[in-house]
Amino acid sequence: MAHYALIMMLAGIGIPILAALNAALGVRIGSPAAAGCVLFLVALAASTLVLTVTGPSALAKIPGQPRHLFLAGLLVAFYVLSITFIAPHFGVGNAVFFVLLGQLVSAAAIDHFGLFGAQVSPIGLARAGGIAVMAAGVWLTQQA
Repeated sequence: MAHYALIMMLAGIGIPILAALNAALGVRIGSPAAAGCVLFLVALAASTLVLTVTGPSALAKIPGQPRHLFLAGLLVAFYVLSITFIAPHFGVGNAVFFVLLGQLVSAAAIDHFGLFGAQVSPIGLARAGGIAVMAAGVWLTQQA
């Protein structure tokens, strides 16, 4: 399990870096939407490379999947485009703070109700308190 935690921590480290880099690209080229397209083209190339190495046969299973699962693509596009546009005006730290706050609330709801096939993990008093402490900690980091 430690390797999962490490990988996710690295992914978390990458989110504000992604936001700062793509926001800077959007400002430099004068278009957050164009910066988002560049980001997705690079991501598509990287994903295609990984798929090629790990087994492209999974592509054949895509047509039979529930359509609502493809909404994830719209959500990642919304995230990338919104943070690329907002971070230069609001600050990367402030933008990521609200992203993290939204992630805490959304993740807790998904786990509590077992949405989208997630393992059920009810929100009790201790978990709600932990989420509040995490949210307060993230807020405190932005007060300096």
